Amino acid sequence: MRTPVLILLGIVCLAAALGWARSARHRYRLVGRIDPDTAPDAYTLAWSTFRKEFHSASLYGLLALASFVNVGVEGSGGAIVFSLVAIPALVSTAWARHAVREARIARQGIDIERRAQEALEQEDLAPKAWAGRLAPEELPEFSGFEVGRVYQAGSGLMSGDFFDVFKAAPTRLAAVIGDVAGHGIESSITAFQAKYLLRTFLQQFRDPAQALEELNRQMSSVGRTEEFISLVVMVFDTEAATMRYASAGHPASFLWHEREVRPLRSTGPLLMLDPNGSYFSREVPLALDDMAVMYTDGLAEARNGDELFGEERIGDAVRRNPGITPGVLCKQLLDSANDFSLGAVEDDVAILAIRKI
Repeated sequence: MRTPVLILLGIVCLAAALGWARSARHRYRLVGRIDPDTAPDAYTLAWSTFRKEFHSASLYGLLALASFVNVGVEGSGGAIVFSLVAIPALVSTAWARHAVREARIARQGIDIERRAQEALEQEDLAPKAWAGRLAPEELPEFSGFEVGRVYQAGSGLMSGDFFDVFKAAPTRLAAVIGDVAGHGIESSITAFQAKYLLRTFLQQFRDPAQALEELNRQMSSVGRTEEFISLVVMVFDTEAATMRYASAGHPASFLWHEREVRPLRSTGPLLMLDPNGSYFSREVPLALDDMAVMYTDGLAEARNGDELFGEERIGDAVRRNPGITPGVLCKQLLDSANDFSLGAVEDDVAILAIRKI
């Protein structure tokens, strides 16, 4: 019984020794590729790993040798061979004094990687957080109105598209959609400022044109001559049963009213082009089932080669099915633009639809 057990033990130990020896050889090559002067911590950890694996290979090799020797040797000869195992044990004891320092280096490396991962995660979350402020996924419900929205980010990390729907007064619902020229963090910051300043001005002024003029003066004062904003504001007055709108160089919105679709075109220049720019508003009666559709230029300018999706297709979509719910209409418009472009539209797209119910 003794001989088969020793043979089996020797085979297992030999296999382990060969495995660790092969790994130690690759680790030694890795050590040779690291410059200890430029990357001392990496060199220390690589050298430590090599020593441990070389130690394991040596230990299992001696155990395999001792097992095979003990198969054919009786008496003290086998014990002497087994005593050789003390050599790697003594070496590992000497190396142990470096183990604490190496463990600290490894822990520091893990901490650095964790912090780097957290930074990357924050970097990924930042555009989403900005988009959530500029184009929220959920909008509150407003009595007497049904609101639909959709937003699709383009190829840039940060968007300049934004929209907002809020109560400017107990009987007035304000809807805004706009687009800051360009992409990146600067455009997103400008969009953020414009969105929340306009909230304040629409609560101060009943006329949206006055609110746009004040916004234009405030935004022009920051001196960013390379930026400009296109924007449209609609104010639904439930008491007067009217909708008043003003547009700062924005693409035509559409209104379904009296069984026809009418375009609502610009009533003033782009914001931030001229601090003294003037704006005017138009007022239309508001009836049950009337629906307004607002969007950013990424929708109308979706391309298929040299052909644009265009405003006409947007108006036709409302005209074909005027009874469609605002949310479904927004999704259908976005899907149609993506199909037209044979893929996702490259620019940011925001669409907002509001129906009087």
